[in-house]
Amino acid sequence: MTRQELFQWVQQQYGTEPEYPWHDWNAVLRHQDNKKWYGVVLEVPAAKLGLRNQGIVDVLNVKCDPILGGLLCGQDGYFAAYHMNKEKWISILLGNPEQDQSIQNLLALSYELTAAKRHRK
Repeated sequence: MTRQELFQWVQQQYGTEPEYPWHDWNAVLRHQDNKKWYGVVLEVPAAKLGLRNQGIVDVLNVKCDPILGGLLCGQDGYFAAYHMNKEKWISILLGNPEQDQSIQNLLALSYELTAAKRHRK
């Protein structure tokens, strides 16, 4: 899933438009009611994630159960959160179509974990 595909999906699924609070390409995905972030798309130097290439990559940060996050961070494309609470957030490398379903599932979990208490199931 690319950055644009992700933005299209969250718009269809949650009615969310990305916000650009830092006036760059980094975007926040936010609940309309409580204004909490449920996702953040960031441009990150690949080397900061321990990747060998020297370019810039897109990652999605999502809130996650700490146990699940710990399990995922040992797999390709999943990292301790970049610039977020590393216990409760993870970063997912965008651009790998094999992870599209996982990204959607983790975004749904993040959306639920950050929802207003009255909206939680």
